[in-house]
Amino acid sequence: MGLHKVLKIVAFALAIIGAIFALMIMTGDDETALSMSGNMLYIAYTVLGIVLFLVLLFVIKGLFSGNIKKTIMTVGAFALVLVISYSLSSGSDLNLTPFTDKGLDVNEATSKNVGAGLNAFYILAVIAIGSMLVGGAKKLFNK
Repeated sequence: MGLHKVLKIVAFALAIIGAIFALMIMTGDDETALSMSGNMLYIAYTVLGIVLFLVLLFVIKGLFSGNIKKTIMTVGAFALVLVISYSLSSGSDLNLTPFTDKGLDVNEATSKNVGAGLNAFYILAVIAIGSMLVGGAKKLFNK
């Protein structure tokens, strides 16, 4: 039996179990709903674990069966974007006193990390949109 068929059966079984738990939550009283929602979380954690395992498995399989040089270059380009976004982030351009007065542990390092994440998102979004536009333009002009 192929892996695709096994995964379809597992996905179908988990969907049925989830639907049964959801119906039990909707039709039960508050105490039953509270205990059943915990069971739904266990199902969600199980599905998340299966998905993460399969993603790692197929990434590693594809990494060793494909072009390793291209993969390393792609990972290096992503790391370069992260380094650039971290270096662009200052961390001191935010007034942190409202957050620290409320008891939140926000300091300049946290602000710098959040700024770096936002910068990386913006850079990757511009690259993605640009690549879609370039691909569409090439397709348009090649016809």
